[in-house]
Amino acid sequence: MPDVPTTTTFLAEARADAGLLRYKRFERWIEGALALIFPPRCAGCGRVDTHWCPRCQREIDAVPFVRSLHHFESLSACAATGIHEFRLQDAVHALKYEHAVAVAEPLAHRLARCVYEMGWEFDLIAPVPLHEERLRSRGYNQAEKLATALGDILSIPCHPYALRRIRNTSSQVGLNHIQRQENVADAFVAQEEGLQGLRLLLIDDVYTTGATMDACARAAQAAGTRAVYALTVTAARA
Repeated sequence: MPDVPTTTTFLAEARADAGLLRYKRFERWIEGALALIFPPRCAGCGRVDTHWCPRCQREIDAVPFVRSLHHFESLSACAATGIHEFRLQDAVHALKYEHAVAVAEPLAHRLARCVYEMGWEFDLIAPVPLHEERLRSRGYNQAEKLATALGDILSIPCHPYALRRIRNTSSQVGLNHIQRQENVADAFVAQEEGLQGLRLLLIDDVYTTGATMDACARAAQAAGTRAVYALTVTAARA
């Protein structure tokens, strides 16, 4: 015979629920108070009360797509939504270094437009992964924020852990093309289950030489993907 909850149990659960409700109300009050003291500012122009304003969105919407980047045999195609400069650079910098995660959504809409115009067809979206040490330090993976938002827009599954960075590589900043390739060589592995025969779209924030995308694509191919596409928000000017 199943145990019948006692009055004491009901009271304990009610107190727990009430405590959780009070905590959530307090949390919302704190968030509201902080928003009044430190209101959000547009990552592009600094306008108060928004993370990304319509004016800055119109500016990036006018930027032409970079439809063809350096070709790698591992990639079926590779593109970016613009050159890494002006408002697009501001948005990427804010997302990556200033915890402006809300900027991921408007940037994801731009990624979606690029996908539609390129006519790519794929089954799964995956972000370029951070090493767990870098992830703990930053608190989030900016590529994952972009990939998740893009998946929601396109109604295509996003698999944040399809790829894993197994080696904590040094920063790519300041390295030439050959050094970048050596730095990320064999730094990624892909989960074989669930990738075989699929067409994969890799997402990252910035394309510089393509070494990271190439390394990720090779890992995905080793796991049996049928095709790998790569798309970034910006690309360094050649």
